[in-house]
Amino acid sequence: MDLTGKLLIAMPGMGDPRFEHSVVFLCVHTPEAAMGLIVNKPAPDLRFDALLKQLGIPRGDRSRDIRVHFGGPVEHARGFVLHSGDYEGEGSTLRVDDRFGMTATLDILQALAEGAGPERSMLALGYAGWGPGQLEGEIRDNGWLTCDADEELIFGLPDKRKWTSALKSIGVDPFSLSATAGNA
Repeated sequence: MDLTGKLLIAMPGMGDPRFEHSVVFLCVHTPEAAMGLIVNKPAPDLRFDALLKQLGIPRGDRSRDIRVHFGGPVEHARGFVLHSGDYEGEGSTLRVDDRFGMTATLDILQALAEGAGPERSMLALGYAGWGPGQLEGEIRDNGWLTCDADEELIFGLPDKRKWTSALKSIGVDPFSLSATAGNA
């Protein structure tokens, strides 16, 4: 099973408060590991302007403001830009599929500060990571549901609506979910 480019939707009762009501975009999923970015948890005290200032990157006249998120508990001081497929960094972009890329180098932040770069993007600090078989086990244990990734859900919707919208995209009513799980 390859879930690269899919969304993980946290089930109630997952047990890890860092992932409660999370929607995670999977950038990589192989038998050896999985890596994703939480796309619906804004970083409460950090704005893109402040981050650029910390990094010494000047803003241009056409600069856009992008949302800064808590991407996951691993390497939370490192930034990852999830973006539309119309951008290719200088050998530094992980091409997830035709619609999505992920770049973790300063060149994309400089491009965004100048008003260039990808049409759609979000910045995540940190990432979610799983070792061999770990994610598959969590899915089997009813910790996650999966669905296709949608650009509008990731880049267009307010963060507060992403979890519910992801569930509805697969026909699941969020109010019908239980925090307890069982196996048949």
